[in-house]
Amino acid sequence: MEAELTALAASGATTFVGLMATEAWTQVRGRLARFLGRGEDGEVIDAELEESREELLAAHRDGDEEAAADVAAEWRIRLRRTLRDDPEAAGELRAILDELAPRRPDGPAVAINHNTIHGGRYHAPVIMAQWVNDGVSSPPRREPGDA
Repeated sequence: MEAELTALAASGATTFVGLMATEAWTQVRGRLARFLGRGEDGEVIDAELEESREELLAAHRDGDEEAAADVAAEWRIRLRRTLRDDPEAAGELRAILDELAPRRPDGPAVAINHNTIHGGRYHAPVIMAQWVNDGVSSPPRREPGDA
């Protein structure tokens, strides 16, 4: 369970710090402050979040990847402590993350490549692919005599 909470805290920190550098941050900041506050003064946490955002933006502006990583580490630790102190908060954090970064639906992924064939004569479509899958799974083929 500890590993799951650690992974959740890391995911949360990555998502929140990623949003700090976007216009969406103003909408997210209040919700995150309420989540982290848990009865504390929300204005103090809101100020901490804004200070972290300013540090992150300065780090990006200066190309200081280490400082940006420090901001993410700070919030990863903060989230992990929050989850450790209140394991019930995990459900709320998952809901926030699902809302902010919904999981992609299961199913076939599509990647489009543009290929060009030069020379030769082709009287039918040419398909170039690493693999082709229509998203339908079929059981492994059984040969006669397989048990």
